[in-house]
Amino acid sequence: MIHIVISDDALEDLEEGFWFYESQQLGLGDYFASCLRGDIEGLKLTGDVHRIVHENHHRAFSRVFPYAIYYTSDQNKVIIWAVTDCRRDPEWIEKHLNR
Repeated sequence: MIHIVISDDALEDLEEGFWFYESQQLGLGDYFASCLRGDIEGLKLTGDVHRIVHENHHRAFSRVFPYAIYYTSDQNKVIIWAVTDCRRDPEWIEKHLNR
């Protein structure tokens, strides 16, 4: 069985995304969280098939929101390191991954 581990940094990213969308429309933050949770859970099946884009980090795109999930994986574990808004400056995303 594949286990999903979400780093503290990625949890902060998800919380930031939640509050951004919640400030746009009441309830949209919950929808964002639900969609991203589903995308992350889907990595139990599709982990390790996404392109490596930064060092050994794979990048999976959310199906609904313009967000990317950066993760590493081995045989039994997927570790989520960052969940970023794809509309951000690519240099910011790279620095974010290097923290």
